[in-house]
Amino acid sequence: MEELRFEENSVLFGNDPTEGIVAAELAGRFVRLLIRDESGVRFKDDPFHPFILLENSDIISGCGISVEMEPLAGNASFRFLARFRDWHDCLAARDFLAKTTGISPSHPSATYLFLNDPVHQHLLLTGKTLFKGMEFDGLRRLALDIETDCAPGHDFSNPSREEDRIVSVALMEESGWSAVLSGHELSERQILERLTTLIRERDPDVIEGHNIFRFDLEYIRIRAARHGVKLAWGRDGSEPHFHPSRFTVAERIVDYPRCDIYGRSIIDTYFLVLLYDVSARELESYGLKQVAAHFGLAAPDRTYLAGEEIAKTYREQPELLARYNLDDVRETLAVSRLLSFPYFLQTRIFPYSYQNIPVRGNATRINALFLREYLRQRHSIPRPGSGGEFAGGFTAIFEQGVVGPVVHCDVASLYPSILLSYKLSPEDDELGLFLPLLADLCRFRLAAKKLAREATDPSRHEYFQALQRTFKVLINSFYGYLGSALHNFSDPRLAGEVTRIGRELVQKIIAELQVRGARPVEVDTDGIFFIPPRIVASPETENALVREISALLPEGIDLEADGRYCSMFSYKMKNYALLDYQGRVSLTGSGLRSRGMERYLREFLHEMIILLLQGDDGKIEQIASDYIIRIREHRFDINWLARTETLNESPATYRQKVRQGKRNPSAAYELALASGRDCRAGDQVSYYVTGSAKGVAAYQNCKLASDFDPGKPDVNVPYYIDKLQQLKRRFSSYAQREPSLFD
Repeated sequence: MEELRFEENSVLFGNDPTEGIVAAELAGRFVRLLIRDESGVRFKDDPFHPFILLENSDIISGCGISVEMEPLAGNASFRFLARFRDWHDCLAARDFLAKTTGISPSHPSATYLFLNDPVHQHLLLTGKTLFKGMEFDGLRRLALDIETDCAPGHDFSNPSREEDRIVSVALMEESGWSAVLSGHELSERQILERLTTLIRERDPDVIEGHNIFRFDLEYIRIRAARHGVKLAWGRDGSEPHFHPSRFTVAERIVDYPRCDIYGRSIIDTYFLVLLYDVSARELESYGLKQVAAHFGLAAPDRTYLAGEEIAKTYREQPELLARYNLDDVRETLAVSRLLSFPYFLQTRIFPYSYQNIPVRGNATRINALFLREYLRQRHSIPRPGSGGEFAGGFTAIFEQGVVGPVVHCDVASLYPSILLSYKLSPEDDELGLFLPLLADLCRFRLAAKKLAREATDPSRHEYFQALQRTFKVLINSFYGYLGSALHNFSDPRLAGEVTRIGRELVQKIIAELQVRGARPVEVDTDGIFFIPPRIVASPETENALVREISALLPEGIDLEADGRYCSMFSYKMKNYALLDYQGRVSLTGSGLRSRGMERYLREFLHEMIILLLQGDDGKIEQIASDYIIRIREHRFDINWLARTETLNESPATYRQKVRQGKRNPSAAYELALASGRDCRAGDQVSYYVTGSAKGVAAYQNCKLASDFDPGKPDVNVPYYIDKLQQLKRRFSSYAQREPSLFD
């Protein structure tokens, strides 16, 4: 089959074809592979000799540890592969090198390269990857969700508080099997013991949950310790291992207690949602219910309960709480199926565990491919670079306000196309892997897209669609890898050359459009919005114009028509709205769809932009008046007025910075500190502003949205009206001017 030919590329998929590996764990002088076959899961122990790469073999002499030294070919910095008897010796050698050189392993100037994950090391050395030969449906996936009680007088359940407890645990598999462990039938100790029994009986490869690291698993850990219950969840009977960790996605930093279970992976759908929304930027909330509703995964009869209703529902309607709990795990499985499939496929490619794939950055994963092949060929490896400054792509805005009609064109995969067309590769890639691998990925993606189009079986269509998207992510990551810091084959100089060529090509396209009478509106790196010449007034002639210009570009650089619109609101760079010929409106950019903006402002702005695009802006004043009346009469739900902010640092760090005058006070942080919750970086706080004057300081006049009492509304009406009027004024200059006597 075609996909098997994909996997024959050993640089991409690793040279070891072992199928069915669902987990790998350190086991003394071995790495234990857990392999799923028709009979279940079996163990296979691979000999493991961990390694450290050295610039000079002499720097480890005198460490008193048995070392097998192997020189590597080539002229790169790390020319020696030091192999050790076991992981304990490898760690001792790492400590020796750090002490004798005075440089930590993570420092860019270190004369040795140590990788701190033994499973990652073994997969690099052997060319093995997880999940080869497996279908996504072949994974045993178990969703888990808990519901908890909260002591009277407190707003949030706290596992360290004696009175608080787990009152319900729901488990579900996609096969349809499910279970609810209720506090009405079992004590909390019995719930935890029964949960452990079910995990061992169902023997999942993957445990899934939404925000499972920061809530469910941490809560279970603390309550189990209180009762002295051993959570023997590992496939070897061991307990989960917890330690502090950090996940970074775009500008968001999430602190969380990482949990590792022997022989199993944990997938947190909250993390997958964060990763999805980096590019989509379309989710208003990352909560499970809101995400499921957004993707159309919520069942029509889905049970909904507010957080403050859980305790009461448990006492008065336990069967309703059970339905609610089951709906949570059902939606978790659905969200995971939608978002985790690409990471399942990437686990076949990269030398990481399934649990680690989503939390590793694209550049880190690309680097692992090169490390694996260089180690296989026993070739020396360059020292990690430090990144560097270089100019980015060409961006410009030529016209603002409402314009139209508009055509969008872009250069297909601009930077990868430049790399291939101009044969540009990293200076330190002595084996010449970079360009052939990029070319293979481009071919594979085209083949996968073709197979997706031709597939009649929905499951095969889904598979090939996910596969081509995975290849697309890798293709687009190659350029980013070049300019990223701290990776072995990065090349900022080359990244700068790629962007220089890209700027020249885009400026050539703009010039050719202008020569033909088109008016550029906005340009962003590889895409151009333009108003076509008056004589070009149909899809056929617009496409012909784009093809004509594409023919003038270097071979391998293709300009493509990507959409046509009857009007465009050009606000500022990378912030615009489009109205297509079917009447659909799309907004791009944080200036038009900021999630930091209160919902009533987002909705008002959306309505205002639609009127601008339709040339019907005379109605803006009336809409504004309607909104003001609704604010004055308290007709907005508090969720429309509340502002939701993400804590980008711990409350303790915030408090210290405020005391030192390094940052201003913040309402979200002040409320987090006052709440008594164990808040971490990455948590979200929703609050509203109180008082009676528009100029109040929010951090001094705020309450949690969950504390709002509809019977005694205390929202600051002048404050919210003023924000609406400021927003209207900001966009009023774009409204059409009434004709004057002189027009």
